[in-house]
Amino acid sequence: MSSAIRTYGLSKKFRRTPVLDGLDMDVPDGSIYGLVGPNGAGKTTTIKVLMNIYPPTGGRSEVLDADSRHLSPRQFRQIGYVSENQEMPDWMTVGYFLEYLSHFYPTWDRALATELVRQFELPLDRRLRHLSHGMRMKAALASSLAYRPKLMVLDEPFTGLDALVRDELIEGFLPRAENTTIFISSHDLTEIESFASHIGYLDRGRLQFSEELETLSGRFREITLTFPEAPHLPPAWPASWLQPEAAGSVIRFIETRFDPERTTADARRVCPDFRDMHVNAMPLRSIFVTLAKASRTKA
Repeated sequence: MSSAIRTYGLSKKFRRTPVLDGLDMDVPDGSIYGLVGPNGAGKTTTIKVLMNIYPPTGGRSEVLDADSRHLSPRQFRQIGYVSENQEMPDWMTVGYFLEYLSHFYPTWDRALATELVRQFELPLDRRLRHLSHGMRMKAALASSLAYRPKLMVLDEPFTGLDALVRDELIEGFLPRAENTTIFISSHDLTEIESFASHIGYLDRGRLQFSEELETLSGRFREITLTFPEAPHLPPAWPASWLQPEAAGSVIRFIETRFDPERTTADARRVCPDFRDMHVNAMPLRSIFVTLAKASRTKA
């Protein structure tokens, strides 16, 4: 499978402070790839290196098969980029802004731009500086979708938006991005989970995992073991078990490599006297919190 984005040992330092450390990432063509991680993990820095806003300190990255350090106007005409702190010419009206941009993109679709203006209820005669944060994000998204890019890069697009505006943004870009690769960083894990096909977890500049969301959701489970009487935590447990705790007559832990037969066998080996085992699926937010806590414990 070809890739819209690839990084090879990508690193970035600001003076002596490392922000990215040997990042190897592969974003398949046509995927909706969510890059998640705690504050300061390096998500925005990753995007700015990919967009050639920051030069890398080491390694390299490719965007649409071109070295990100040498992206040409041809590549940029195929990339839509929307950031939570989007810089836009505030003196322009929404209508003038869209008309101005249309001359830079040969693939600009005026009918699509008109439809996006209608759907987002954008006021064409209002200056960008007078728009709310939510309306500015809608204007930025409309201006990027109107030329049907091959790659959409969205950096924390939902920050500071209420639930209604978030839903309107998602409903606006998903149906119009069927042939577009979407690369999105966000703390809004509930929204990411509703549409992402792939997830990458970035922590302290390193990609801890990168996989299809279905696979990720399948391997994380909350396990509860019930005992006849109050148990004690075993002195050692499998490396794939996180956050084991004993409370009352149960032991709970997070299994990160769930397999019905292997997990049951491990539980019997480590806790041979348990009576029942309950297995619960975990939403992406719970998986994220589990990994963040585990990372802090190791630090």
